[in-house]
Amino acid sequence: MKYSFANDYSEGCHPRILEALAHTNLIQQAGYGDDSHTCNASDTIRRLAGNTDIDVHMVAGGTMANLVVLASVLRPFESVVAATTGHIYTNEAGAIEATGHKVEAAPTVDGKLRPADIVPFLNKARGHHLVRTRAVYISNSTELGTVYTKQELIDLYEFSKANNLILFMDGARLPMALTAPSNDLTLADIARYTDVFYIGGTKCGAMLGEAIVISNPDLKQDFKYHLKQRGALSAKGRTIGIQFEQLLQDNLIFELADHANKMASRLACAFKQLGCPLLIDSDTNQLFPVLSNAMITLLQKDYGFLIWSVVDEDRSAVRLITSWATPERVVDEFIKDLRRVYSVK
Repeated sequence: MKYSFANDYSEGCHPRILEALAHTNLIQQAGYGDDSHTCNASDTIRRLAGNTDIDVHMVAGGTMANLVVLASVLRPFESVVAATTGHIYTNEAGAIEATGHKVEAAPTVDGKLRPADIVPFLNKARGHHLVRTRAVYISNSTELGTVYTKQELIDLYEFSKANNLILFMDGARLPMALTAPSNDLTLADIARYTDVFYIGGTKCGAMLGEAIVISNPDLKQDFKYHLKQRGALSAKGRTIGIQFEQLLQDNLIFELADHANKMASRLACAFKQLGCPLLIDSDTNQLFPVLSNAMITLLQKDYGFLIWSVVDEDRSAVRLITSWATPERVVDEFIKDLRRVYSVK
């Protein structure tokens, strides 16, 4: 059976979560996120964020989180700006557009948005004939595995405030970003310098689930109505609350993210030692090595991964993702096979 480096959610969940779900299974709890486990997890997030006034809401998945947040903060004629690699622009089947909101996309070299990338969308000469840009969507880590520095986030936040924009961070891989060697952000920084963000669970050791965190008081009112209307308010919210309760206990979620990053780092070192270029430098759990098409064909016999882009007629960039559960043994086997196919390329 092939080992898959195609994503970081092929495994189920950390065993501690399964144990907690089984142990609490027959204990009655309130529904719709009012259970004790969700409340405990939410309080932990508030403590880590250094803000007791933030609102926390658990939903099943990342696309749902993006859809509900943006639908709740945008008026019908308002749009959101994202990078051309942004998940809401490339990978969600037009979910945001289906709510009636346009996604405006800016090309970037590293997947990160900067104030200069947003300025052109604010200078619309025809006023109400065009959509009004209202929100800025970023992800950390990005779809290219890069991470925002603290200064970059502050610059974006201050620019957003000065231009009446809402800054929203997709945190599907936020634990990986926060444990990256180059990271200088804390969860408290993110809560301070965004209006709304979420902490990913699905890709970080949970069976499913994301925790939406709202810092901006103006965005809190009526948010639960949006959750309910979009089918995102689960009667058995405990199932997600229990998972975050476990993941946040003893910093488990960050240990799992750190493991994913370290496994990717070992792969990156192997590619560099062989002289295989990387499409972009990343110290999180996503890698984009450029390989010959012949090497790709040989590696695909035993491993699953995504062909990201065509570089030229002989080479392509591929994407490999390590997970919280990627065994060191498999990484070592891949490196051994990589060296073998490189020698016969």
